[in-house]
Amino acid sequence: MENITIMTPDGIVEAREKPEGDPAVSVRHLSFSYGTRLILKDMDFDFYPGEIFGFLGPNGSGKTTTIKLMLGLLPISTGKITVCGCDVKTQFEAAMAQVGGIVENPEMYSYLTGRQNLEIFRRMFDSVPKEKIGELAELVGLSERIDDKVAKYSLGMRQRLGIAQALLGDPKVLILDEPTNGLDPAGIKDLRDLLIKLTRENGVAVFVSSHQLAELDLMCDRVAVINSGRILRVLTMEEIRNPSGKSETELTVNIAPETAGNIPEDCPLKLADGKLVGSVAEEDIPAIIASLAAAGVSIMGVERKKRTLEDVFLELTRSNIPERPVWAPPVKIPSDENKEGGDKQ
Repeated sequence: MENITIMTPDGIVEAREKPEGDPAVSVRHLSFSYGTRLILKDMDFDFYPGEIFGFLGPNGSGKTTTIKLMLGLLPISTGKITVCGCDVKTQFEAAMAQVGGIVENPEMYSYLTGRQNLEIFRRMFDSVPKEKIGELAELVGLSERIDDKVAKYSLGMRQRLGIAQALLGDPKVLILDEPTNGLDPAGIKDLRDLLIKLTRENGVAVFVSSHQLAELDLMCDRVAVINSGRILRVLTMEEIRNPSGKSETELTVNIAPETAGNIPEDCPLKLADGKLVGSVAEEDIPAIIASLAAAGVSIMGVERKKRTLEDVFLELTRSNIPERPVWAPPVKIPSDENKEGGDKQ
């Protein structure tokens, strides 16, 4: 099976295999209009079991509309969406049986406890045992507050309860719209760990729409960037960090101005505003620094910068001409014996 090179957020390059089988969710030629206003325009993307797929775009770009169509909350007029091989339009019940989701803020009965809310949802399923509620409460970090009324919950706690509700039916696909709303930094990390665990250990396909670009940078395997209802690019994290396919980094060397005349002619960095800047291969950095020092250049500081998801997002969404969709290969997550832990930091 063909390998794909993926770089994790901590800079470790891993070789992963393409997954076998069909995508968990497939979107083909999806368009949608509100009256005469075209919201989505011929969208195409897939995401796969065991993958965290990020969905990014400015406000009003069509993210929530896309999610509502995937969850059957809006009618599909043009195009096709399949969930685990089931057509959302013609096999709605079979498709939705595979999905758990939260659109915007989860709605709960505030006068009931968290446990009572989950019990109401549990009864909608044929074979979910009562014990599942306690397991999910522990999984999302609500064990100590599950019997408190939801009216006493913070926004972050309600968000966790909503995720527990979405997981009640053991879905194969989890669709989340802005799941980090209201969470403090510790809560955001807990959520990230939870989503990574669900994909790695349970093979759940997770679709996340969020404005928290730094968090998506840490958790996602691939991301789609949407603007004005069109998919601009679908990218692996490796493509984001190294668009040229080479292991390069932006290097800035602060030097003493009086030693600028000592810069070697063959230095790959260029002098700009009293600093040496340029994009170089990571393995060449020690030799570059050594040659500058040997030539008598006084080095005051060195800064490395890798391209981030935020850099790519801003580049794409600020462009006046949307790029055509580019397919990025899905990834298969390494087996437990090949990974060190649940968190991808």
